[in-house]
Amino acid sequence: MDMVHGCAIWRGSRVHDDCKLKFMELKAKRTHRFVVYKIEEKQKQVIVEKLGEPAQTYDDFIAHLPAEECRYAVYDFDYLTEDNVPKSRIFFIAWSPDTAKVRSKMIYASSKDRFKRELDGIQVELQATDPTEVGLDVFKSRAN
Repeated sequence: MDMVHGCAIWRGSRVHDDCKLKFMELKAKRTHRFVVYKIEEKQKQVIVEKLGEPAQTYDDFIAHLPAEECRYAVYDFDYLTEDNVPKSRIFFIAWSPDTAKVRSKMIYASSKDRFKRELDGIQVELQATDPTEVGLDVFKSRAN
């Protein structure tokens, strides 16, 4: 099966290079602020749905998490330590809003650990069911 721009995750399939490549670009080259991943159920693969430019903000990122659909996302969070030293942390977000379909929530939940393992360099994981669980204050508190 040809899986251009996707990452297969069901039934022992491999994770496609494009998903890992975009993550590595975020991690090593900082060419993306965030990556939003979507599971395409019919093709049984994860695709890169949205890439955030380095200048995009937290608000831009949150705007790409749909209110009624699940997603995986990676966010490069910049912050200052108590000593005013600039740092960053790479967050993995498992977005599963309460209003999403039960089948979708089950697929995302059962695939999450396997998919996350393919993204080497995740520093913090967040599981969120509503916007307050991915609030900027949550990022700040989990970054340290």
